[in-house]
This record gives sequence, structure tokens and C-alpha cells, in this order.
Amino acid sequence: MTERSRSQAEQQEIQRQNSFPWQRGKFYSAYEQLLGYYIVQSVVENMQPPSLLDLACGNGQLTNIMSPYFDRVVGVDASAMHISEAKKTYHDIEFIQSLAEEYQDSSMFSTITMITLLEHVQDPSALLAACAKHLVKGGVMIAHVPNAIAVNRRISKIMGSLSDEYELSPFDKDIAGHRRSYDISLLVQDFQKAGLKVIKTGGVFYKMLSTAQINWLLENGPWEEGGFGWGRIGAEKSKDWRKAFCDACYEFGKERPEDCNVVYAVGQIDV
Repeated sequence: MTERSRSQAEQQEIQRQNSFPWQRGKFYSAYEQLLGYYIVQSVVENMQPPSLLDLACGNGQLTNIMSPYFDRVVGVDASAMHISEAKKTYHDIEFIQSLAEEYQDSSMFSTITMITLLEHVQDPSALLAACAKHLVKGGVMIAHVPNAIAVNRRISKIMGSLSDEYELSPFDKDIAGHRRSYDISLLVQDFQKAGLKVIKTGGVFYKMLSTAQINWLLENGPWEEGGFGWGRIGAEKSKDWRKAFCDACYEFGKERPEDCNVVYAVGQIDV
């Protein structure tokens, strides 16, 4: 591919990424905000300080939550709109507009995150290999992706609302811009094709309802103790049962990663 045709291909891909309206907090905000919080927790449990490269950082919300754990933080996203919003909101973080695979930096990073990026790109293993060039020896690359065989999707197939767990919904394709579906084994395969050694896999949040349903539940409850199952009669009335439920779904998901809403892999350069 010539430099000119490569540049044209890059611009076309950037335009494609800019065309999708999804951004964190805009759709199903109660659940997406909460899921983002737990994704960050899973990063914290696997990170390697002192430096972070957050690829596909979006509006910078999750980058900002991760930033206190690192001395240097760089967020990269293909969307000019997202990067502009991030720069206006989070002034202490370096944000750069670029396709992840085209990002250039002479310095190296001890942790590279890709939070729900690989399902969007043309060639996931090629992207992983390209971005691994920014990883220090002993550093970690952590990639999160939506899980096609999450328990809510398997239930949906049995109900008949999905013909196959791996099918992409209109929301996936037209709003979020997904190109493919993942499970843990498919994610591990892409890491291995990229020459990365997978040292850990996991799941984030045991989600038994659809996104719209669980978003409604989080917003509307009921959550106060009152004989409907969220705590026993006589239990401490000040307890935040909404938080207790969400924390429990995160902790239980660690035991059943293949059932979780999001799955992840932690990789290192295989030498």
C-alpha cells in the first residue's frame, strides 16, 4: 500500500469511527457508568505502573478514573469529537486524536488498555501487534470486549429474541459500530496471533438482564429494604442495596467470567 492510499484508508476509517453516535454515558447511562467503574476496577487489579496508554479512550471518562494510579497517562481516540470533549474536561491528561494502530510515541508504557476497542477494528491481531511496540518489557496489555455468550445473551437465545448469541444487533452495528463478536477463547486467539502471551483472562459483571432492563432497574429500583428480597426484615436500614447488588454481580462474575457482560485478557510480549 502506498503512503497516499494508506492515508486515504486511515481517513476513511476515522470518518467511519466518527459516524457512530455511541459514547459512554449517552446511552443507558446508569448501567454504562456502573459497568465502566467495574471495568476500571479490573484494570487496577491487573495494571503495571507507572505509565498508561489508554487506546480508544472516548471522552476520557475512564481514562480519568484510572489516572491516579499512574505517573503518566495518554489517551488516544480516532474521534475528533471525543478527543475535543476529553481535552475540555480533563486538563491533566494528554489526549491525542489517532487511530490506535497509527499512534506514534517514542516513549514506552508499562500498561496499555483497550477498553471495548477490538470489536470495532478491521484487524484485531494486527492492531494488538502494532500497539505492543509501545509496551515495555514486563508490561501488560489489557483488552476488554463485550462477551457474546454472556448469560443474558444465552437466555435471550432460549427465549427466541436472538437467533444466535454471536449475532450483532442493529444497535451493535449502527450505533456502536461493532464489526465482530467475542468470547474469551476468540479474544485469546487474537492475542496469540499478535505474538502476545496471555497471562490472565477474566470477566466483568454478571448481567442477567438486557442492557435496557438492567438500566431501568438501576434507575428505578426498588432498592430499599421492604420485604421484596433486597435484605431481610430487620436488616440494617441504612445499607445501600443497589451498591450491594452491583458489587455482588462484579464479585460473582469473577467466579463465572464466561457468563459476564464483558471479558478481558491480560497479555505480555512473548519473548
